[in-house]
Amino acid sequence: MSRALVVDDDLSFLTAEAALVEREGFTVTTATSLAEAREHLTADPPDVVLVDLMLPDGRGLELLDDMPPGSRTEMIVITGHASVESVIDAMRSGVLDYLTKPVDIPRLKAVLTNLARTTELKEEIGTLRQQLRGFGRFGQLIGGSPAIQSVYDLISKVAPTNATVLLTGESGTGKEVVAQTIHELSKRRRGAFLPLNCGAMPSGLIESELFGHERGSFTGATQLRRGYFERASGGTLFLDEISEMPIELQVKLLRVLETGSAIRIGGDAPVQVDARVIAATNRSPERAVSEGKLREDLHYRLNVFPIVLPPLRERGDDVALLATHFLEELNQTEGATKRFAPGVPARLQSYAWPGNVRELKNVIQRAFIMAEEEVDPQLPVEVATAPVTQSGGAVRTGVPLAEIERQVILATLQQNHGDKRKTAAMLGIALKTLYNRLKRYGGATAPGAAADAGETGDGDEPDMTADSADASEEAEAPEA
Repeated sequence: MSRALVVDDDLSFLTAEAALVEREGFTVTTATSLAEAREHLTADPPDVVLVDLMLPDGRGLELLDDMPPGSRTEMIVITGHASVESVIDAMRSGVLDYLTKPVDIPRLKAVLTNLARTTELKEEIGTLRQQLRGFGRFGQLIGGSPAIQSVYDLISKVAPTNATVLLTGESGTGKEVVAQTIHELSKRRRGAFLPLNCGAMPSGLIESELFGHERGSFTGATQLRRGYFERASGGTLFLDEISEMPIELQVKLLRVLETGSAIRIGGDAPVQVDARVIAATNRSPERAVSEGKLREDLHYRLNVFPIVLPPLRERGDDVALLATHFLEELNQTEGATKRFAPGVPARLQSYAWPGNVRELKNVIQRAFIMAEEEVDPQLPVEVATAPVTQSGGAVRTGVPLAEIERQVILATLQQNHGDKRKTAAMLGIALKTLYNRLKRYGGATAPGAAADAGETGDGDEPDMTADSADASEEAEAPEA
């Protein structure tokens, strides 16, 4: 609980002021003179001092000189003898606020509320930094590598503010977890945290989801709907894959960010909104701007405080730390006591993890399901023989070409989150060929197959390991 020292020589005012401060959640100590106040400051420095400007043994501002070195104690001056000179003197001395008697109670409550929240956040962030040093954790984030610690430092600085944040980094690096951590360490923590994936939302619905709509504004709009901006007021709105938002809608988003008001579809009256925006993209924002995917003015507005998340391959020992965490989570959820087989952490760390933390979590979960007692992620193809990665990693010698093909196809499919059309294009093979390979591997009915079946290709594209069997296999592919 935050602590306050209230100093005033008017006993009736002192009693009333102390009671008000206590009701605002502070532990209160009182004093009636500078000398008494100095004793309290030396013995136990409080978070805030509320002091009368004129006291029997001197001016309240003199207490500023008695603050211990490095003290974070704030000071609020309250006086019945206000003057322009005293206000200027107080503000130049670094006091938090200057109030006159009779005190504006709502204003004092607001100052104390903001101070309590800031103090609470500082204490929590300090505690989290201690956890990081001891256990490699920072809120929901896990890792102690220099690369991720620099991210923790940036979160610590920006979380207590209302600044807009732009998160960038490869897919699977944990952008939503970072956004939620910023929210939980902010003054908006008691408000809602609402994530919206701009790439997964149909373009015809995203405007309604963001800004809401009035009843009868379009077919199917049977009742008023509050959009994400309204529902996140007082909290945080996380806009993932912001560069996938339709360009015409980015203009409206920019207007909301600049004016603090939104207009529902079918409405004409602006609705005031107060949502902090954290945006994210796995594209290069500069490239997205040059390609016309992201408006330059919106990029400037979102990029107030940029944070770049490092890929897992640059985080060293964090791989083993994360793997252990995921295993412990699974054990707790399933009521099990499974453990890693000898040598597993070293093997995990030798892999490049193109899918980053998300891929690692999936690999551990699959291996956990397969294991009786010892979890050995050699079974998943992504880990077993360290497949070729986009960065050009080597494969182990002596592996059959068909097995290398299988590894690359499945790893690429996972990296693309099951998107077969994108996977086929990335691998340079026909979609029909990809279906045949997945059918051979037992994955022809994977989610998304029906959606992709509309473009099966002509079956004449060269395979990665062409052989005489391929021609007959092409005939087995699903037809459009």
